[in-house]
Amino acid sequence: MKENSKTLFAGLAAVIGAVGVVALVGLFAIHPQKEMIMGEADATEYRVSNMVPGHIDRIFVGEGDHVQAGDTLAHITSRQVDAKMIQARAARSAASAQSRKAQGGARQQQIQMAYQVWQKAKAAEEVYKKSHDRVKGLYDKGVVSAQQYDEVDAKYKAAQADCAAAEQQYLMAKEGAQAEDIAAASALVNQAGGAVAEVQSYLDDSYLIAPCDGEVLEVFVKLGDLIGTGSPVMSILDMKDSWFNFSIREDLLGNINAGDNVRVRIPALDDKTFAASVRKVQVMASYATWRATKTLGQYDVKSFDVKVIPQEDIPGLHPGMTAILEKEKE
Repeated sequence: MKENSKTLFAGLAAVIGAVGVVALVGLFAIHPQKEMIMGEADATEYRVSNMVPGHIDRIFVGEGDHVQAGDTLAHITSRQVDAKMIQARAARSAASAQSRKAQGGARQQQIQMAYQVWQKAKAAEEVYKKSHDRVKGLYDKGVVSAQQYDEVDAKYKAAQADCAAAEQQYLMAKEGAQAEDIAAASALVNQAGGAVAEVQSYLDDSYLIAPCDGEVLEVFVKLGDLIGTGSPVMSILDMKDSWFNFSIREDLLGNINAGDNVRVRIPALDDKTFAASVRKVQVMASYATWRATKTLGQYDVKSFDVKVIPQEDIPGLHPGMTAILEKEKE
């Protein structure tokens, strides 16, 4: 009798246990646990690139260092740019000298020389004039032939032309350069100055400057590396411009809309929660659509990209940290 009673109680306990398990399974099936909406932190990353090809000769920061906007990160040496600067400065010096010469006019020695040439031509004209007048008188009397008179007349006219030309040369030397010449010389100075300014801008760009406050995420070069124009040198992480990305199925999206206030929990930061707001709710591409596996009572479920912006600075936050989205209570 005792053995039968034990067996009966054991069977009854097993039945009760099975009923309890079935009841619990049914309870969870009727009231499933709420799915957790998980995402990750992200932040703006700036790629610092060079404008001048050359060799890396100085690197002033390392990975993990905190920098401020305007800090010098690295320096590039370019022999080509240095050579261009020498050429540009030489061209500017030559243009400046030409401009000073045009504005200052001819030197006193040149003016005096032009005056002496004019006086010489003037004396020659007077001599030929006397010969012309004497031969003309003889020609009028029939003493000399017409050919002799024509020869003397031609020499006299040539002497007049030489004298007039010498006088104009003297006046030009005395007056100095024309306004057009002065303007042309001034334009050459401006052009040469522009070339120097252009090369100077390249020299300024040989110093790589931090575009923002942030953390040096990665340095892509080392000392002595030869890099071309536009090559990335390092990346700066701006944690002041951070956000959270969530990929949410539409059946879990609920009433999450742009502008809503939410809470974001960060497990890596002692499970603390922070105030945030929804910036964007946008449907994702077709590859993110959840396809129905049955044809009866099911449908395709799209995924939405939800961007959430923190309303406060979050110390210790790093891109890639897990974030859990919690809707604020109304």
